[in-house]
Amino acid sequence: MSRSAEVDGFMAALDHPMKPQIEALRTLFLEAVPGLSEQVKWNAPSFVHGGDDRVTMNLRKRDQIQLIFHRGARPAPRPGFAFDDGTGLVRWLAADRGVATVDSQADLEVKAPGLAALTARWVEATAV
Repeated sequence: MSRSAEVDGFMAALDHPMKPQIEALRTLFLEAVPGLSEQVKWNAPSFVHGGDDRVTMNLRKRDQIQLIFHRGARPAPRPGFAFDDGTGLVRWLAADRGVATVDSQADLEVKAPGLAALTARWVEATAV
């Protein structure tokens, strides 16, 4: 697992009531996917594989963390792309863009195993 100095600095300055859960999610994602790296995007931690963002946090709400599953800022068209979530944790806005939320420590503890497995599968499915 490799944390980035950029995200470490961002987190040091972050004033968010769910900061412990944000840190826990950083660890969860970086441990779940070998080769995953992190950067700051949309004023939040974002997780990158193969040069493209795959999961980006949205921290605008103070009472929850949104996790945006996507294929980068300008994904190449993939006709017929489909992803079988299987966890029920994500509300899919399109075939290649969905949102999961975490709204408390208890919620994170319940969802963490599913989010780790989902993230690994998402990165694998979107790597092609």
